[in-house]
Amino acid sequence: MIKISLLIMVSILFSGCVNKHGISAKYYSDCKEYYDLQGYYHKECGKDDIITYKEIGEALKKKKPEPTENVY
Repeated sequence: MIKISLLIMVSILFSGCVNKHGISAKYYSDCKEYYDLQGYYHKECGKDDIITYKEIGEALKKKKPEPTENVY
C-alpha cells in the first residue's frame, strides 16, 4: 500500500508538460491573438511556464567553473 501511494504522489509531483517554450503545468499556453487597427498581428501569452529553455540556458552559463589548483 505504501509503494502504491508513493508512486501516485511522485507521478502527481512530476506531472509537468514539456512544450516548445519550456516546462509548464499545461501543454497549450493560453494566448491572446489579435490584429490591431493597422493590420499587425499580435500574440500575447501569459507566463504559464514553470521554467523556460532560455532560463535554463542562462542558469547554465552563469555557473562558474571550478578553480583549478596548480601542482608544482
